[in-house]
Amino acid sequence: MTRILFVCLGNICRSPMAQFVMQELVRREGLEDRFEIDSAATSREEIGNLPHYGTRNKLAQMGIPMGAHRARQMTGADYQKYDLLIGMERWNLKAMQRIAGGDPDHKMRLLLDYTARKGDIADPWYTGDFDRTFDDIWEGCQALLRHLTNPRVTE
Repeated sequence: MTRILFVCLGNICRSPMAQFVMQELVRREGLEDRFEIDSAATSREEIGNLPHYGTRNKLAQMGIPMGAHRARQMTGADYQKYDLLIGMERWNLKAMQRIAGGDPDHKMRLLLDYTARKGDIADPWYTGDFDRTFDDIWEGCQALLRHLTNPRVTE
């Protein structure tokens, strides 16, 4: 089983969107028994809150079901539990490394690292553009799933 933790600043916009997109892609491929997927925040600001209404609306618009989710902060124990810790932007990676005490096993990556266009996924909390965030996350999750199910395929 591959365990994936998606991480962003507050765990209400990008990381839960990535969590539910990835769960849906995995479900469509019939691979649910091969993956455990969750999400977390680097900050404490939103702990206990539901995903942002923009995230909920976009996922509903795209027909992607959302399970029960409340924002939580990543912990050092998450580094041991998960095989991959996927940040949405470089600042997330820095905070994730601080929380975990480094990345000695090289488990931390950016979601768009799995695509041909590396970089950050903009935070829709600030941009208001949940469509663009969704498109980036969809592309990243598809590429990540291809990488995990057929590692010989490179982008």
